[in-house]
Amino acid sequence: MAIMILSRGKCGLSKCTTRYLVGMATADLLVVISDPLLRGVFKKNFPQSFLRITPVCSLLVVLLSTSTHVSVWLTVAFTFDRFVAICREKLKTKYCTERTAAMVIGTMSVLGCLFSTPWYFVYKPGKFIGGVPWRCQVKQEFFNSVSWAAFDLTDRILTPCIPIFLILLTNVLTAGHILAASRVRRGLRGSSNGENGKDPEIEKRKKSIVLLFSITGSFVLLWMTQFVYIVYRRIANIYHFPSYDHPVLITEQTAVMLHVLSSCTNTCIYILTQSKFREDLGNVVTYPLNVIVKLIRT
Repeated sequence: MAIMILSRGKCGLSKCTTRYLVGMATADLLVVISDPLLRGVFKKNFPQSFLRITPVCSLLVVLLSTSTHVSVWLTVAFTFDRFVAICREKLKTKYCTERTAAMVIGTMSVLGCLFSTPWYFVYKPGKFIGGVPWRCQVKQEFFNSVSWAAFDLTDRILTPCIPIFLILLTNVLTAGHILAASRVRRGLRGSSNGENGKDPEIEKRKKSIVLLFSITGSFVLLWMTQFVYIVYRRIANIYHFPSYDHPVLITEQTAVMLHVLSSCTNTCIYILTQSKFREDLGNVVTYPLNVIVKLIRT
């Protein structure tokens, strides 16, 4: 629904911002489809479905990795775009354009796909039924090979370690610029007319700071458990669990749940704060009801 509403371009946002938000929402939707729906609900409730075939199962892992990378790095790209728009007036006219946004989204999508492709070769068939390979079982060399260990570590550094650092850095710089500009504006406003009332521009900037740190905080909190778990798993060399109530396994599943949840929060934080989006969302929700009421009355 967010993709549909944003694509209409009636939310009062710039075309550049709309491009990023549509890209983020699309990547987030792919994360939700590939992980909790296809890998979770369908594979567990339909064990004989084609999703259990080894090549299909491996492709789902690649899709999940690609969509996760793209979702995270588009958050970084959008945060940097807002930093340029707020703090770099000279660069804003050249960088904050619809064309640049499209190029960034396309580049990150291709790079995310290329980097995620090796995950396809991590798995082997668990069994063969009528000559068809079924299930995805991790190859033993994934745990023993230095090359695979380096790839796995690089994957975890790229998502989410580096994005967390970049988002924190960019938002701190943006918030610092807003605070400095607000102090200057407050001083000029006070010296010119001695007004002590609220400045609408300063209030707007305060809301921007709250929005930036909300995004940063939610991203860091929802991804930190996953990052800590991956580091601990590699150090402790734990890959098999004796039971489903094992604390490490519970931590793993909790980390997965939180990082999938982060696919929803970005769109909510960025979009639901926009009054025009909420208005358009309300129209979309109430439209079928209005049609039904009209049909009943006629």
